[in-house]
Amino acid sequence: MKIPRRIAQTLISSLKGGVVPRVGLSYITVGRKAEIDALLHDVDIISEGGASFRFIVGRYGSGKSFLLQTIRNYVMAKNFVVVDADLSPERRLQGTRGQGLATYRELIRNMSTKTRPEGGALPLILERWLSGIQQEAMAACGLGMSDPQLAPQVEKRISAVIGSLSEMVHGFDFSRLLTLYYRAYLSGDDETKAKVLKWFRGEYATKTEARQELGVNIVITDDDWYEYLKLFACFLKQANYAGMLVLIDELVNIYKIPHAITRQYNYEKILTMYNDTMQGKAQHLGIILCGTPQCMEDPRRGIYSYEALRSRLAQGRFSGQHRDVLSPVIRISPLSPEEMLILVEKLADIHAGLYEYPQRLTGQDMADFIEIEFGRIGADAQITPREVIRDFIEVLDIIYQNPEVKVRALLGSGEFAYAKNAVQESSADPEFAEFEL
Repeated sequence: MKIPRRIAQTLISSLKGGVVPRVGLSYITVGRKAEIDALLHDVDIISEGGASFRFIVGRYGSGKSFLLQTIRNYVMAKNFVVVDADLSPERRLQGTRGQGLATYRELIRNMSTKTRPEGGALPLILERWLSGIQQEAMAACGLGMSDPQLAPQVEKRISAVIGSLSEMVHGFDFSRLLTLYYRAYLSGDDETKAKVLKWFRGEYATKTEARQELGVNIVITDDDWYEYLKLFACFLKQANYAGMLVLIDELVNIYKIPHAITRQYNYEKILTMYNDTMQGKAQHLGIILCGTPQCMEDPRRGIYSYEALRSRLAQGRFSGQHRDVLSPVIRISPLSPEEMLILVEKLADIHAGLYEYPQRLTGQDMADFIEIEFGRIGADAQITPREVIRDFIEVLDIIYQNPEVKVRALLGSGEFAYAKNAVQESSADPEFAEFEL
């Protein structure tokens, strides 16, 4: 594989550090076909004016974040706008100290498009929208950029967009801010444009401050920030994007909230979002939340502790051994040893290309590595791609830095030998018969 060294470095460094890289995922994507196909079907529905809501559930290191980033990169290439955020003690869906608004701010800060994948795309989106409307008006009416008749024609087209938003909750104020931005754009008033962007990012703390600077009597708050995401989704479609995808990871931080009432408020917000998308109240909007099985299914503190959500999301009677990736909850299944072998082969090629050395690991070496990793007691249920990848990159680093080390000797030493011996002993000892793989 020929991969730019910048991307190869990002891939190796991120994976060794246990985090998901934002670039280059197509070079290392293995498995997950059923999950990706299901999510891409949602994407098609969103682009046609529908909405979707999904939970992705899996253990730490199982590949939830990897799947999120894979979908993120794909939909941006399909002209979607993506906003993403990780929940934390300071960022929730609802809070008493602005934690919900903090999540909204993080989402807007990370607003990304194909041409601005690193985030901060809101100014670019607004400028592109206004520039496109100007070009349409000029072409339709045969006007020049300096023609005094151009501004009324542009404003007429903007009014058509604004009219479609005004009927939505908070749509009138949202539309008013878009008009303010256009007039500032037309007059070259960068200060007013910056203030409007500040309002869209939810950075005005009080209505008084917003009224003094912009003449509007409303600000985005902890209670209504989700309504503005719906407005953005409809506006983005009018601005010639395919739709908007909202990605929220680390749902476990809601599960960790110590106060039951505060948790319930957050689950109520999830229920509102779920109902809106499933009932057709939202358009051009997709939402994906990621969490662990415990934060999902714990009957005391998890999402299933909120009966209205449990009754909607719990598995039906016919699931059993069969997976249903078309349900609202997608449970991540472990990658098979065969899929992991393909992945480590890709990583070995990327590592060798990055550090410019001839590949020393044979196919048998990599097969031996996978056999040892999956040979640990309970590995069939407990091992995660993150652990295997981290171990394998460590092996590659050691072999690269120590050319005298024999691959087979390294795989047969230390922790690798311990893992292999533990499996052999468990197979030979009747006491461990119940753990036989």
